[in-house]
This record gives sequence, structure tokens and C-alpha cells, in this order.
Amino acid sequence: MLVLFNKPFNVLCQFTDRSTPPRRTLAEFGLPRRVYPAGRLDYDSEGLLLLTDDGTLAHRITDPRHKQPKTYLAQVEGTPDDAALQCLRDGVTLKDGPTLPAQVHPLAGAPQWLWPRDPPVRFRKTVPDAWIELTIREGRNRQVRRMTAAIGLPTLRLVRIRVGDHELGDLSSGAHRIIAMPDSRNPGGTPP
Repeated sequence: MLVLFNKPFNVLCQFTDRSTPPRRTLAEFGLPRRVYPAGRLDYDSEGLLLLTDDGTLAHRITDPRHKQPKTYLAQVEGTPDDAALQCLRDGVTLKDGPTLPAQVHPLAGAPQWLWPRDPPVRFRKTVPDAWIELTIREGRNRQVRRMTAAIGLPTLRLVRIRVGDHELGDLSSGAHRIIAMPDSRNPGGTPP
């Protein structure tokens, strides 16, 4: 089984937390039993998280050799110009090496369908912000945030909307949808 989950802001991508005080986890959202995250989404990021009970599928989603595209909406501090966007398209050099080129384009603002974040992003009258859509094919720790910071546009809000062929669609924050998948041992999906 594959579960598409719209992870809210400040929720861990695990079912337990041993920190004090404990943080919010996936356990509070009524997800099916025995599914586990296929990949991760940072605590302070939102959007599409895939969960599955199929280890082969989880490996296919997360293995860097498969280079699954992941698409994000990023609200950045500042106004990206053509040169900054081209840096992302060319690949940015981070402390752990250069990134692969990203697909990126500016947005006219936050999409109409985007839910409000709780708590809201801090608003500053003197500092403009903008939205970009960015697709990467890697999964380094906090990669999108580090890429935008490297070009002088720190990320204020990050929402993942797509992983491979799977899209967030109309899932509201905290909601999930189950997608029946054929058994990886029996790809045709018919009983043996």
C-alpha cells in the first residue's frame, strides 16, 4: 500500500519522539498501521510525504540512483532575479558539493489553493518575499533551503507538492489518501 500524506508544519516524519517536550509526530494523524515514511520531509517543511508498507517500493522511491524528481513551492525572502534563478538551474555549490541542476520558475504569488500555515510566516514590511517552484532530483539534508540560501534568498516556507508521479493534489493539511499498489512480489497484482 502507498499512502499520500499532507504533512503539516512542525511535525516529525516518524511515529515517536523522545525529546522533551515531545514534538508532534505522524502518530496523531490516523495513518494506516504498519506504514513507514519512504523518504523524509523536514520538521519545518510541509506537504507531500509518501508512506508505505512495501520495502521494495520504499527503496525505489528513496534510492538516489533512481533520481525521483521532487517538486517544491518555496516562499523566499527577497525577489529572485534571472541570474539567481539561473544559478539554481545550473546547480549550486554547497558545502557537501555541487547540486544537480534544478528546474525552477517564479510564481506570481502563493497559489490560491495553498492552506495558511500555523503559525504564519513572519511578515516584514521592509523585506519583500516571493514564491518559486523548484524541482530537484536529489534528496540531501535540507537541500532546497540550502540552495536558496546559497543564492541569497533564504526560504521562509517550503511545501513539497510532488514526488515522482505522485502529487499532493487536493489533500488538506494533515489529511491522507491510500493508493492500492500491486504487491512488489507479484507485480501483476493478481493473487498467486
